[in-house]
Amino acid sequence: MDPPQWCEDANGIILGTRTQICLVTGLTYTTTRTVNGTTTVTGEADMVVINYSYSDTGLPTFAHQLELSMYGGWGDAQKASVDGQATLSGSCTLESSSFPAQPLLPLNSWRSGEAFFDTTATAAGAKGNCATYWYLTFTNAGYPAAVTYYDLNEFRCDNATVGRATVGCVVPWYASELVYSSASYPSLASHVQRAQASGLPGATFANPLTRTEDETIIGDNRRLACGDAPSITGLSCDEYPIARSREGLSSGGTRRTFDGCQMPNVSAGTGPTGVSVCMITATENNAQGGLNTQFFRAERVLDGDPFRVNAS
Repeated sequence: MDPPQWCEDANGIILGTRTQICLVTGLTYTTTRTVNGTTTVTGEADMVVINYSYSDTGLPTFAHQLELSMYGGWGDAQKASVDGQATLSGSCTLESSSFPAQPLLPLNSWRSGEAFFDTTATAAGAKGNCATYWYLTFTNAGYPAAVTYYDLNEFRCDNATVGRATVGCVVPWYASELVYSSASYPSLASHVQRAQASGLPGATFANPLTRTEDETIIGDNRRLACGDAPSITGLSCDEYPIARSREGLSSGGTRRTFDGCQMPNVSAGTGPTGVSVCMITATENNAQGGLNTQFFRAERVLDGDPFRVNAS
């Protein structure tokens, strides 16, 4: 599997999705000789390295790839070959790996290796993290071997996702997006959009919501937000941030609402804390629970994981 196009933007920073991670860095291999106490540089090889790993939400296996290409340099360093060895730490085992010795030359040609790892977090309710490493060895006639390494410590595998019969692996810090369709759920989507526009979190990577699986917190969030909602035929009370997040009223703050939401004794407001409440179409509100459950299940969003909410 080739690294995705967006890896090009991962220059010096880790970028990811729920099932992929990429980091692009530079690397220089230098050769030297010491004669009569004087050390002289005899060559340099300048390289770009793509450090890429990918998983699947429905498989207990994930992969770690390393690709490098020499784009410049001079002297003896360019005559080197490189090979790799994969290893790990954490809740996983090495299934297979391959990074055979390959010459750095010609310029702008890619040298690569790939390793596959299996999680050991397979028992019911189990969760486990795994860090994986590639050790690269540069060999060059007349010079000592030079070793460097690249690691990724980004995957969590679990058999704890309710509704998933198989083990799967994800990037737990990546905030996947829960989307409410404005076409299918217009009153729900409108409330989310207005709530976020008033300053409440959840729309961006920088300011996501946080999943809770604590039923006490969930119940408190709902009671504090909508416990005194009016009884109106065809409508029901919706709260944002959603009750299955740690940002609900159980964490503090006050309620706010908007014109037309039919929430008596609740005023308008702004700011990053508290919740917005609004009477929305009951069928849409009832469907929201299923949408949330399907999203958490598909993305393996567990307690403490970040996630985003948006209306499109």
